[in-house]
Amino acid sequence: MSTHARIAVLASGGGSNLQALIDRLNADPQAPARVELVVGSRAGIGAVQRAERAGIPAMALDARTLAPEAFCAGLAEALQSHGIDLIVLAGWLQLVPAEVVRRFQGRMINVHPALLPAFGGRGMYGMRVHRAVLESGVRVTGATVHFVDEAYDQGAVIAQWPVPVLPGDTPESLAARVLAVEHRILPLAVEALAREPAVPVWIQGEPLAFDLVSAPAPADASIRRTLRLAPGAAGAPGDPRRD
Repeated sequence: MSTHARIAVLASGGGSNLQALIDRLNADPQAPARVELVVGSRAGIGAVQRAERAGIPAMALDARTLAPEAFCAGLAEALQSHGIDLIVLAGWLQLVPAEVVRRFQGRMINVHPALLPAFGGRGMYGMRVHRAVLESGVRVTGATVHFVDEAYDQGAVIAQWPVPVLPGDTPESLAARVLAVEHRILPLAVEALAREPAVPVWIQGEPLAFDLVSAPAPADASIRRTLRLAPGAAGAPGDPRRD
């Protein structure tokens, strides 16, 4: 019998967050979870190639070329056949079918490159998010891990880590710093949920005052000190929706 949670990662791009999960989880025999399936939104993307190099089963499901019923059936069949326990959306740009969302309620999470609920919703992904952050004039952005529901970016927040917006930032420079934080908090959130699947987790960090492109990212231990279990993610201490 498997002693770890079996993860499916859904991705639409290069797969750097997928790689962060593979490096942390699949390389450690004692990890509470492992990536066991990768679903790409189209064939040949970087995420699918990363999975193949790591020896992880991978497939492509393109919602643009499949009827909605066929897309939903194909995804559901793949998840069932691989015995998936937890789904991670890592740069996945398509709306997950409602049937799959309901089946994996509380067991499907997404990473978003901003501090939700700000700069989220339909059409807010990738560089669009970072351009909107810069145009707004805010001084802090960050990364969020949240549960997935049937609307874009509206599920309960699990983890957030603030990242400062620096003078002279471009969308590209800001994206690089936020992505470095995503690579830290996403594996930690997955580990926490794999260990305590019935208890949502809130992870919060201090704003980072340095450039993660040229300076080391915070040690895992510094993030772990802020991790605590709570009766629910929404409204938990530090939740921006609390007040």
